[in-house]
Amino acid sequence: MSATTREALLPWDDVLAAYDPALGLEVHVELNTASKMFCGCATEFGAEPNTQVCPTCLGLPGAMPVVNAKAVESAIRIGLALNCDIAEWCRFARKNYFYPDMPKNFQTSQYDEPIAFEGFMDVTVPTEDGEVETFRVEIERAHMEEDTGKSLHVGGATGRIHGADYSLVDYNRAGIPLIEIVTKPIRGAGERAPEIAKAYVAQLRELIVALGVSDARMDQGSIRADVNLSLAPKGTGTLGTRTETKNVNSLRSVERAVRYEMQRHGAILAGGGSILQETRHWHEDTGMTTSGREKSDAEDYRYFPEPDLVPVAPSRAWVEELRGTLPENPTQKRARLQAEWGFSDLEMRDTVGAGALGLVEETIAAGATPTAARKWWLSELARRANEAGTELAGLGVSPVDVARVQALVDSGAINDKLARQVFDGLIAGEGTPDEVVDKRGLAIVSDEGALSTAVDNAIAANPDVADKIRDGKVAAAGALIGAVMKEMRGQADAGRVRELILEKLT
Repeated sequence: MSATTREALLPWDDVLAAYDPALGLEVHVELNTASKMFCGCATEFGAEPNTQVCPTCLGLPGAMPVVNAKAVESAIRIGLALNCDIAEWCRFARKNYFYPDMPKNFQTSQYDEPIAFEGFMDVTVPTEDGEVETFRVEIERAHMEEDTGKSLHVGGATGRIHGADYSLVDYNRAGIPLIEIVTKPIRGAGERAPEIAKAYVAQLRELIVALGVSDARMDQGSIRADVNLSLAPKGTGTLGTRTETKNVNSLRSVERAVRYEMQRHGAILAGGGSILQETRHWHEDTGMTTSGREKSDAEDYRYFPEPDLVPVAPSRAWVEELRGTLPENPTQKRARLQAEWGFSDLEMRDTVGAGALGLVEETIAAGATPTAARKWWLSELARRANEAGTELAGLGVSPVDVARVQALVDSGAINDKLARQVFDGLIAGEGTPDEVVDKRGLAIVSDEGALSTAVDNAIAANPDVADKIRDGKVAAAGALIGAVMKEMRGQADAGRVRELILEKLT
């Protein structure tokens, strides 16, 4: 089926009336170790193709792997943060299957003996009445493995192998350390299944970033979600046949893929058909999935223990030492900060959604009030980041800069309008906020002589307004203040200007 052919979909309400969905999420996290999982090759993203390879990660005869100790440490910390048990003894296995981007023709992974197992994550999702509902997602396992290489299919309309003129393979990614986090079937979500899936991946990503074990950039593939979905007749308590939508690389797409597959499954089942257990490809442009390959069961991979690697047996003392390095749980931290800052649920949700939580926190720590910090990051700077097509952190403006700009506003040295010009200078790399103010001549004019002259000019140019003020209509002073500010390029002390106008006319 082509990527442009849309399959029949059952209306959403009909799906919910007839079927119970079950979700399963498999999230692959690329670790930010300096070297690969089983060799010393670099892991830098975006390097020239096939420049970060060696006999081990290319699977050449005689090359022997060695486990990356930092990757094991990161795996344990992830497991602990997910409330998992940590294995006292575990080992690697060979997962045998053929792909052109698998140079060894097997993937070194963990099968029946993962390093972390039996955990959970409490996921929070907003309700229609503005409250927050908590949904527990049980974690079956978090295991260590290596990433595959990357294929580029050249020619054709879809970017996939079918219809391509030829394919290229980059093995730089082969051997990058991965942690695969697998949930147990998520049942009872009903109509909330799509948003719970999105919230789970979002909170998991947030946790991974807080742990510092990965940059978790979905746009670069350092965190990827596989979405398993099945439907069963409502009330039966059974599990239906599942499909697995592979490598969904944005939070929005996770939600959309769940919803689409629920409606696609529903249409097939309602029409008397059966679901094929298969992988599916998600198409961001069309918002639909297409068939990939028939899905193998575990026994089809012919797992067997990896003979070239010794088992991993983390001591209990080391595990407890690593437990002491865990950061505050992001969900709990968010609730604490919201209470401290006095933000509403909506304000906090917008702050998190904009990727500004850490920036706001650092700005407050640098001396700004919560309200001021949120104002600048979520309005002025968010707009500029959107225009530039970058994240807030990529603007070149630091939390210390934002706090200093607000301090200049608070002191009366500049106003909000001039502050926006200061941000222009900061983004342009013109120095610190004080240096930008000095270089651009943005300081508020408080000189009595200059202000008095500007006020006299405004009165002379607007005699009707002046007469209204003389007659007691003080509100009319705003027009004269505006005239003075225009003459002085927005750099007049508006409060002192108002005082001078009233002194001269009342």
